[in-house]
Amino acid sequence: VQLAESGGGRVRSGESLRLSCEASALPFSRYVMSWHRQAPGKERELVADIDSDGFEINYADSVKGRFTISRDNAKNTVHLQMNALKPDDTAVYYCNAKMAGWPMFDYWGQGTQVTVSS
Repeated sequence: VQLAESGGGRVRSGESLRLSCEASALPFSRYVMSWHRQAPGKERELVADIDSDGFEINYADSVKGRFTISRDNAKNTVHLQMNALKPDDTAVYYCNAKMAGWPMFDYWGQGTQVTVSS
């Protein structure tokens, strides 16, 4: 199983980035997909998740109204559109795939750095 994130980078406050995570070697449409982030000196936190069908979506309060998670089951890909970025959004962003009810099927990507300058 591999989760490959892309789209990170360095932007200025107020700008946008779109992260992508492409999954391979797993039945993607059966997995809940999520994005997490970890800033220096802080614990990893959930940013957004989306259920297998894309109907149930949750966001951290800190990103509501600015970030949008979406998935394309035909392409085994999940995206995170990040608008109105703030310096506090600076972190390594990780993609996660988890099969509901099966804790052994829980996979992480290697992470992609997002840096937002003021």
